[in-house]
Formats: sequence, structure tokens, C-alpha cells
Amino acid sequence: MSIKRALVSVSDKQGIVDFCRELSALGVEIISTGGTSTLLAKEGVPVIGISDVTGFPEIMDGRVKTLHPAVHSGLLAVRDNEEHTRQMTELGLDYIDLVVVNLYPFAETIAKPDVSYEEAIENIDIGGPTMLRSAAKNHAFVSVVVDAADYAGVLDEVRAGGDTTLETRKRLAAKVFRHTAAYDALIADYLANVTGEPLPERYTVTYEKIQDLRYGENPHQKAAFYRKPLAAQDTLTAAEQLHGKELSYNNINDANAALQIVKEFEEPAVVAVKHMNPCGVGVGASVYEAYQKAYNADPTSIFGGIVAANRIIDADTANLLKDIFLEIVLAPGFTEEALEILTKKKNIRLLKIGSLSTASARKSSFVVTSIEGGMVVQESDVHSVNPEELQVVTTRKPTEEELKQLLFGWKVVKHVKSNAIVLAANDMTVGVGAGQMNRVGAAKIAIEQAGEKSKGAVLASDAFFPMGDTLEMAAKAGITAVIQPGGSIKDEESIKVANEYGIAMVFTGVRHFKH
Repeated sequence: MSIKRALVSVSDKQGIVDFCRELSALGVEIISTGGTSTLLAKEGVPVIGISDVTGFPEIMDGRVKTLHPAVHSGLLAVRDNEEHTRQMTELGLDYIDLVVVNLYPFAETIAKPDVSYEEAIENIDIGGPTMLRSAAKNHAFVSVVVDAADYAGVLDEVRAGGDTTLETRKRLAAKVFRHTAAYDALIADYLANVTGEPLPERYTVTYEKIQDLRYGENPHQKAAFYRKPLAAQDTLTAAEQLHGKELSYNNINDANAALQIVKEFEEPAVVAVKHMNPCGVGVGASVYEAYQKAYNADPTSIFGGIVAANRIIDADTANLLKDIFLEIVLAPGFTEEALEILTKKKNIRLLKIGSLSTASARKSSFVVTSIEGGMVVQESDVHSVNPEELQVVTTRKPTEEELKQLLFGWKVVKHVKSNAIVLAANDMTVGVGAGQMNRVGAAKIAIEQAGEKSKGAVLASDAFFPMGDTLEMAAKAGITAVIQPGGSIKDEESIKVANEYGIAMVFTGVRHFKH
């Protein structure tokens, strides 16, 4: 076997002229369509138009050109099948040994902010995927290339032996089916959104690899980092790494957790995360002040953690950051002076994220969580509480300052693993209790961490109190106000305890379980 005829039709024409010129020099006949054929002819590469092969003109604005027996017989014929060979001969058809196709730019089209539905539909490729699938199915005899990165390797094999190896053809065919599956998944997702079916009977998703990771949560687990097509610019997958070694699996999860929390705030905010839970959150008049509060919230746990800011890191803040070991600093940007300071630390990773949107401005997306044998899908939790909708359920109303701290704590507790309790004072967390099997245990951890700072602090709980014991503990620690969802059959017990101790308590009507 040897490659004698190639069918070339590409939307992304990067490298295609040189590739086809080399093929032609090796004696390969080039068949091409539309714009690709025009380009190759203009560049002096001998080319045969698709209409000369099919005996039929390209019609309907190019919608129909390669959907023809003369094309697909040449792709699908089994070369060692006598009946296929006889039919090819009787019908005067020729084999096609190599297909080079990439598809209409559907993703790029729907990424345009003003794209119309009609334009999106017109950029759904039909002939391209059909040729790719035909060639990939018949990879025992046909080579198929969908990625310009494979041009050089194919050329090397054709030069060496006239054809690609079966191993290469299998690898290329597998890549084709991944490519067409991803292409169709993107179209399906777009149309599901257009028709208002975000959770359809079949949930198709596609992701593209950003990089292989050294390992997963532990060294014995393989892992890779993937990005969803058209991901927003304020997501971790769109971040630009300015300094430091590659991200690890745990780095990525922690950095994403920090990013989601810092997006809650419009004012300058800094979040420190350890093992996907916030260990310190602070807001202030500047990023410098916010970082000081985040650090002082828990100076022990921040060591080796992840720090995210929603403002550009300046030199003063960088001088504080450099004094401890941090895995990652993530921010919308860094001043030149800050970069000069921080890049002197070899192991710190610096990530520049796009313009951050606050929770109130974010659109709900969908979160996919894998389970053994399947997955569960839910809307992301972008709910923001409206202060006017809070229900004061105690005799004493919260003061203006207490209400400010309650809303601050509520933004944080939403992102803490359940059962979750957050204590806040002076625009910073002073105690965090995360991931406990009961709410009293979470409160105990938060209060012990806060120590004397619990006096005059406020408490946020991600879910309701099933009884009054948590409030008893809070009152004894000196906590003056509480925010919680409400909705327990024993709400009256909690309200009674709060009133006994003069604690102001408000209900949100919304819980924030995070598993």
C-alpha cells in the first residue's frame, strides 16, 4: 500500500500549503474543495477540484459538494474485499488514501457576542465530519488527519515508506472520533441552551486538554487539566501563569475554590484557602489592607496555602506576600514592582485572571460531579442574598455594623464545606468550622479558633439549627448576631435561646450546603 490520492478540505489553513506541496512532491495527487482548492492553486500546488471527481458541481452555496458516492466509495472501500474492488472497477471509481479535513469554526462563531442563530446554524459542518468518519472507520487502509500538529509526522512516514503505519492510522482515527464527538457535543449544548433544555435526556459535554499533571490528589493517581470550550475569562482555565512551576491537581482545586469566594465581593478582598476551605477572608479599603486581615484571620493555616485577590497586587502587598510560603497568588494583575518582588521566590506560582465578575453579576452555569458509574449535574450556586429580604426573627434587631458583618459572613460560609460555621468581625473571618458531621462540632471549631475574637463577633451558618445548642455555645462565646437560613421545625427553640441572650438573629430563607 502507498498513499496516492489525498482529499484536502480545511477551514483552518495553517500549514496546509506546505503540507500539500510536500505531498505533491512525493507523487501524491491532491483533490480539494472551495477555498482550500483556490489557495493551493494560487500557491502553485497541483490540485484537482472536487467537481472533477464527482462529475457534479458544488451547489447550494457549498452545502453540497463532497456528499457523493465518488468520494465516499473511495474512502470506505475495503481494499482486500474482492466485491468492493470489483464494484470500484465497474463504476470507474478511484480510492482515496488520505483525508485532511478540519471543520467549520462553530465554536469561534458562537463565541461572538452578536452572533445570530442563523449564522451559528450555517457554521455546522456536515460534509467535513462525514468524510472524517468515513476515513476513520476505514483506517485499516485510509489515513485521516484532523490536526495540523500531525502533518509533520505523517510526512515523515510517507517519505520513509510511502504510507503511514497501521499504528499511526489507529491513533489518527481515534483522534478524529474524539474531535467529531466534541464538535457535536458543542452543537448539542448550544441548541439545548437555545431551546431552554439545560438538563436534557442526554447530557453531552466536551473539554480540551490544557496540560497533563504530574499526578492527582496523591502521587499514585494520574491526572490532567481540561478546559471547557468558550469558558469565561474570569475562570481558572483562562488564567495566565506568570511565574512558577506547573500547577498540581490540588493547586487547581484550591485555586478554583479561592477564586469563587473572592468573586463574591465588590470591595477589595483577599481570600486564603487551604484544602478547598477558606482559612482567612478579609475586605478593606485596599488590597493591602484586605490581605492583612486575611492573614491575621489565621496566620498558621495560610502557610502553604492559596491566596486570591480581586484587585491588582501592588508592591506593598507583594512585600507582605513574600514573607511566607504560599503555593499560589491569583489576581487580576500585578504591578511591575510586585512581579519583581514575587518572582524572586522560585516556588510561588503567580496567576493572572481576567476581569472578575461578582456573584450578583454572574450567570448560573452547571457543575458536573463524577460518581462511580455516572455523574450528577446541578446549577452552580450563584445566589446572593438581598438584605431587604432578610427576616429578623428575634426581639433585638442587628445593628448596622452587625448586619454588615452578617452579610460578609454569609458570603463566606456559602463556600465552606458543610456543616459550616463562620465567625466574622471587622470585615474579616475570625473563625471557620468546616466539614463537620454535626453543626455543634463546626461551631466549636470556629469558636476555639477565634478565641477572644469571638466576643462581639457574628456567626453565619450554612444551614438551619436543628436545635438551640449551637446558639447556647455562641452566646457563651460572646457572639452578638447570627445569620442562618431558618426552616427547622425547632426554629422557635433557637429563637427563644437567642432572645434569652440578647442575640440578634436573621433568616435568609436560603441554605448553602456544600459537599
